Amino acid sequence: MIYLKTDEEIELMRESNLLVGMTLGEMAKWIVPGITTLKLDKIAEEFIRDNGAIPGFLGYAGYPNTLCISVNEVIVHGIPNSYALREGDVVSIDCGVVKNGFNGDSAYTFCVGEVAPEVEQLLKTTKESLYLGIEHAVEGKRIGDIGHAVQTYCEARGYSVVRELCGHGVGKKLHEEPNVPNYGRPGTGPLLKNGMCIAIEPMINLGSRNIVIERDGWTTRTRDRKPSAHFEHTVAIKGGKADILSSFEYIEQVLGEKSI
Repeated sequence: MIYLKTDEEIELMRESNLLVGMTLGEMAKWIVPGITTLKLDKIAEEFIRDNGAIPGFLGYAGYPNTLCISVNEVIVHGIPNSYALREGDVVSIDCGVVKNGFNGDSAYTFCVGEVAPEVEQLLKTTKESLYLGIEHAVEGKRIGDIGHAVQTYCEARGYSVVRELCGHGVGKKLHEEPNVPNYGRPGTGPLLKNGMCIAIEPMINLGSRNIVIERDGWTTRTRDRKPSAHFEHTVAIKGGKADILSSFEYIEQVLGEKSI
């Protein structure tokens, strides 16, 4: 069942998603060599609660933390721990909040200091592919059009697309129908209609697309241990265009010229 949102519900979702963007902007201030991923998680939880919301991931299907923090070869669902970030790391931070009964969901991959040029290019390409996918999130298109745009852009540049994980509908539940893969054929999949709200989230690898899920049941990494990048926006299909409800502006205000 795909739940279509009213204009009023979309505005409530915008509030939730903007708070996610603000939280990721707060993370941008703290990401330096030496800080632990668990410290980042605690700062985020406090920030979210101080802004009148609750963490959307904490306790979700038993997940133990506020953020998913995935470093280097970890694609997604990295559990915050005592690992201290190092110069040259890349770190994906995926954040969710619940406010006004609706979920916000967004992710950004940050550089820790100076990173290798080929890794920085992976991040840039992944972020660009997100926006290319979003261009197809309009009424009358299909889910396959989004995935095809992401896949062809990234594969043409020599990267691989993770198949086992995908974007999803968002609303009163964190994960709703439909699934939004980052690969596909144009003109296939569910029809996009006004009122649909979906999270589009390319997960792109420098090496092969093969993945491993660690024994904790969450941490998902590349099998070849080469770096991965992850960027995500929540988008509403509304008024003949894609309305991006989340925001990277708070991150970019902090990072300035160092933004990806």
